[in-house]
Amino acid sequence: MKHIIAILIEHEAGALSRVVGLFSARGYNIESLIVAPTEDPTLARMTIQTRCSEEVMEQITKHLNRLIEVVKVIDLTEGAYIEREHMMVKVRAVGKEREEMKRMADIFRGSIIDVTDKSYTIELTGDQAKHDAFLQAIEHSAILETVRTGGSGIGRGERLLRV
Repeated sequence: MKHIIAILIEHEAGALSRVVGLFSARGYNIESLIVAPTEDPTLARMTIQTRCSEEVMEQITKHLNRLIEVVKVIDLTEGAYIEREHMMVKVRAVGKEREEMKRMADIFRGSIIDVTDKSYTIELTGDQAKHDAFLQAIEHSAILETVRTGGSGIGRGERLLRV
């Protein structure tokens, strides 16, 4: 089962390393990892996406809560949440392909953010399924490069990750 874990952590050197070390030491896989400062300069927010059973997720949460730098841990997938991923795809766009790539970007509500005489770079924001569908909809040989952030999430409504 997919889990998105939101972690408030002290914004200091070595904190990220200890969290990642916890995962690797126990053989837990991280599918994506995002870290950025919060509105409080002393705290950072980590978003980790992983796939595991409920029992393993419980163990991960317990281990994370034992780390000194960790302030708060929430498994967003336990309640209502919003998930988004950012993706940029550089595609071949020559001749009649140019109009087709522009049409595909429009269909998936993407933006063309860079144009050359041979390529477009398309930016998309959405969930993982939307990005997978976009990549499947365009010809595989047209894809020159793909960059994805992985999932980031936030609780819906009054559900907050705060101290």
